[in-house]
Amino acid sequence: MTISPLMPVYPRCGVRPVRGEHCHLIDEDGTRYLDFAAGIAVNLLGHSHAGLIGAIQRQAETLMHVSNLYGSPQGEALAARLVETTFADTVFFTNSGAEAVECAIKAARAYHQHEGNDQKFELITFKNAFHGRTMATISASNQEKMHKGFNPLLPGFRYVEFDDLEGAKAAIGPNTAGFLVEPVQGEGGIRVASPEFIQGLRALADEHDLMLVFDEVQCGVARTGTLYAYEQLGVEPDIMATAKGIGGGFPLGACLATEKGARGMTVGTHGSTYGGNPLAMAAGMAVMDAVANEEFLAQVRARGERLRGRLEQFIGNYPDLFEGVRGMGLMLGLKMKGEPRPFMVHLRDNHQLLTVAAGDQTLRILPPLVIEDAEMNEFIEKLSAGAASFQPED
Repeated sequence: MTISPLMPVYPRCGVRPVRGEHCHLIDEDGTRYLDFAAGIAVNLLGHSHAGLIGAIQRQAETLMHVSNLYGSPQGEALAARLVETTFADTVFFTNSGAEAVECAIKAARAYHQHEGNDQKFELITFKNAFHGRTMATISASNQEKMHKGFNPLLPGFRYVEFDDLEGAKAAIGPNTAGFLVEPVQGEGGIRVASPEFIQGLRALADEHDLMLVFDEVQCGVARTGTLYAYEQLGVEPDIMATAKGIGGGFPLGACLATEKGARGMTVGTHGSTYGGNPLAMAAGMAVMDAVANEEFLAQVRARGERLRGRLEQFIGNYPDLFEGVRGMGLMLGLKMKGEPRPFMVHLRDNHQLLTVAAGDQTLRILPPLVIEDAEMNEFIEKLSAGAASFQPED
């Protein structure tokens, strides 16, 4: 056999973690890495959070899965918690962010088609977005690198420049069902939408009776310093996809909606075998117990401000390497003068610091939200050493 047992769709690096301790990962050879990737914004409580581990262990001992043919006390409790703390009136649980976005796309179309407006199926999306790897979610993105080999794409999406309100307005037509947008583009390079853009989309949606759909898979669940990023932008969506941090490392996603936004999602229109299983619900509730309070959120904002300030001071020493710092809370990006991947590899392989490359020449900095000054100091030390020793040909 020439193909590997794991389908070779990832260019996996040589780091092979077998254990995690708070904000560090330990390789199978014992090497310790400072983890400022957090499983791509997933491990928001780090790798050994007692509350999360205990909740999963206790639930695993009693009940893990029953399917959605039966009542779900665990799902009802977490859904009620999300409804209480967000704009939403109702929740559908999924296993991943892509599934949550799929549900959101279906809900946006179903809103119109439930009323007999079958021609309203098109979502206006924004360039350099990343919504997932399913056929619908790659079709919702204009990134050809995700399209190659999978054509034809699904119809029903129009691409407009991110943060371009006039472009979004001009794209509205007789088939438009709504807008699908990340308040902060993650894979696209930690690009934060302006309040004016997001508020303008809300106004257009209200004027034309369209659905405003947010993808907060990466920027949600306390990552930006509020439970969800939309809270800092002055609007509420009709529908929102969330995942990643919501399970703290356990696979979990959700589609949240207002009563209006879920109008077309009736019995038999959607489903999931594993979605909302008791084990995932226990993980989600433990995460909410930890992060859905003002004390924790204020700490994230304070830590984000400290880290951003230190980064802005640091990049002044390397004007040929870095262009700027952007982001919200502990979802930060270092805009580089060149492609970020060689520098990311250099930090990982030579300084045991894990970060994530993104689009628009940006290095993502996504630490666990529980970092303290010790981890922040270690990060700056490793980053400084990496910048000092980095050669573009590395």
